Amino acid sequence: MDILESMAIFVRVVERGSFSAVAREIGLSQPTISKQISSLEKRLGGRLFARSTRQLSMTDEGQRYYQQCREILGAVENAEHTFQSGQERIAGSLRVASSGSFGRIQIASRLRGFLELYPEVSVDLQLNDENVDLVSSGVDVAIRIGELKDSSLIARQIGLTRRRVFAAPTYLERFGSPSKPKDLANHNCLVFNQLEHFASWRFEHKGKWESVQVSGNVRSNNSEAVRQMVLDGLGISLSPLWLFRQDLLEGRVMVLLESHPPAPLPIHAVSPPDRKQSARVRAFTDYLRDAFAADTDICMG
Repeated sequence: MDILESMAIFVRVVERGSFSAVAREIGLSQPTISKQISSLEKRLGGRLFARSTRQLSMTDEGQRYYQQCREILGAVENAEHTFQSGQERIAGSLRVASSGSFGRIQIASRLRGFLELYPEVSVDLQLNDENVDLVSSGVDVAIRIGELKDSSLIARQIGLTRRRVFAAPTYLERFGSPSKPKDLANHNCLVFNQLEHFASWRFEHKGKWESVQVSGNVRSNNSEAVRQMVLDGLGISLSPLWLFRQDLLEGRVMVLLESHPPAPLPIHAVSPPDRKQSARVRAFTDYLRDAFAADTDICMG
């Protein structure tokens, strides 16, 4: 048995989620694919897939082995290219994780430009407002906003997202506008609760920082849900400029407390600690850093 071939088949089965799909893809029968996986499991001395479930799912050992196989196969491919061309090839599958709103507005909209530069890369963009485990989900690089909680990750800051306090005219007509940060205590503040200190809003004024505890009748783990509630006149939010940019231009929201700018949030590209960053990960993070540097709603710090 060719171990690299078996690894490649195993990786394809995981990523396609089906033995039969892989069989059709590479022109073999499903029993042949199943036999390859069984032989690999026999060689390893353990199960890669949980056979008792209706859906194809990996065991914990299978999850770990999948990550290692991806790295080994990628290293072999790059070694061959480096031998032929003298430089590491920017090609292959790149799995990127991000929060839903940031991924849709700030990453998905930039993928065309990245893929035009690197046509041999294929991107698997995973959007989730919860911070996924990078190793078990097979993520090569995640884009995260806010202070990092896990210090073991390989992190690179690629920007700062500017924030402002927003409210709809309909809300302000009913409840008035705060003139200073401490006035927020008397308003219904809608919070995005995926940040570490989501109920403590920090503002700067003449070189001094002030923290204000806020509260409201709704919180959410999705920033676009917060945006919709603000547009509906439910309350006030502290949100990224990029989230409300079009609404601001069209007069659907107003910026409050302009003389007291909120603290920006760092944007990091993070990778698993035990994984060497590939050329495609470096190319992708470089591309995003340069794109963010040209974005008026994001600064480089």
